Amino acid sequence: MKLSAFKFDLPHSLIAQYPLDDRDGARMMVLHRKTGKIEHKMFKDIVDYFGEGDVMVSNNTKVFPARLYGSKEKTGAKIEVFLLRELNREMRLWDVLVDPARKIRVGNKLYFGDSDLVAEVIDNTTSRGRTIRFLFDGNHEEMMQAIYELGETPIPKDVLQREVADVDNERYQTIFADVEGAVAAPTAGIHFTKNIVRRMEINGVDFSPLTLHIGIGTFRQVEVEDLTKHKTDSENFFIPEETCKIVNQALENKKRVCAIGSTTLRAMESSVSANDRVKPINNAWTDKFIFPPYDFKITNALLTNFHLPESILLMTTCAFGGYETITEAYQVAIKEKYKFFTYGDCMLII
Repeated sequence: MKLSAFKFDLPHSLIAQYPLDDRDGARMMVLHRKTGKIEHKMFKDIVDYFGEGDVMVSNNTKVFPARLYGSKEKTGAKIEVFLLRELNREMRLWDVLVDPARKIRVGNKLYFGDSDLVAEVIDNTTSRGRTIRFLFDGNHEEMMQAIYELGETPIPKDVLQREVADVDNERYQTIFADVEGAVAAPTAGIHFTKNIVRRMEINGVDFSPLTLHIGIGTFRQVEVEDLTKHKTDSENFFIPEETCKIVNQALENKKRVCAIGSTTLRAMESSVSANDRVKPINNAWTDKFIFPPYDFKITNALLTNFHLPESILLMTTCAFGGYETITEAYQVAIKEKYKFFTYGDCMLII
């Protein structure tokens, strides 16, 4: 398919700027794939769609404060450093984005506040990308503590067009968050509360985790019209053996296996065995790019937020729900004033 097929007019007023007062207070469009039927519900109603033997697979990645502000040695120029991923823990090497990039060259040192945290630029990777080495006397845990104290919650400020607020520190994180490593939240999971999970578990629904550390590539603009020529950034993922057992049993019993978010869906579809079952992954990377048409092997239900035009997440949603069906549903969502993006409403596709 072509990039232009995923373009639509989205009023900026429909992009949710802040989280709701209650995590589970969002609206939820329920889309039936086979018939195209649409129901308008609240997220709390999700408990009515799953029962005994069904599985909800969550992404338990934890967002860390990846956006740092430093100053350049000698000139004191303010530099934003966005931590993408740790490359080597022993050598304290990180892959980062810097802004403004034109001011940052190999050999420059960056100082962060009045702390002992200093970084040296050791390589250029892309136009804005750099490899840096942190110079820090303490151990890894102490260094990460410094990053937590100095860093900022990495909300997508360019889309939200606002600065970070105190509420983001808690709400740009799911209740499933456990394994540190993401620079963006798996937003479909933001709607869940412990109460909703408990109610579903009482109904016989099993919640099983996997980990996919979301990178900034998930939100990177696709720049080629021919989608087969787009390459996504690789992301680190893990799928526990116990989760595989539970998911595969549900498939055997013809139960629902619902991916909570497109990142969860992508992780499972990146680890399919020869007999179309999900297999354990201890530590791997995936650059899988899912767009229509695509034959899903594991996931048969998907909970996802409403996504921006021409985004990778929209393409994945269209692959799962069907291009025409999702396109029509999105027009209904705009007409009904559903909220889009990170803190917006959600869609359950069954």
